[in-house]
Amino acid sequence: MANHKSAKKRIRQSLKRKDQNKMALSKMKTLIKKALASTTKEEAAENYKSAVSCIDRTSSQGRLHKNNAARKKSQLTKFLNSLEKNS
Repeated sequence: MANHKSAKKRIRQSLKRKDQNKMALSKMKTLIKKALASTTKEEAAENYKSAVSCIDRTSSQGRLHKNNAARKKSQLTKFLNSLEKNS
């Protein structure tokens, strides 16, 4: 365990950031799953918009690499376009 005051503070900060990162990534994954589970075009478009917004936010905060974010957005876009063609 840490003895110095600054080391104790660093532990508190890292635990707090870990929780925040985990919540943000979990929310992003949930929105992606919701978008991919959509069946109608309108529902998919609405879920797509919220998922892409969350992916962008997560990426800009440094919680997700920009290429990883781009790949996830591409996957969602591809799914949305396939729904439009089938409908």
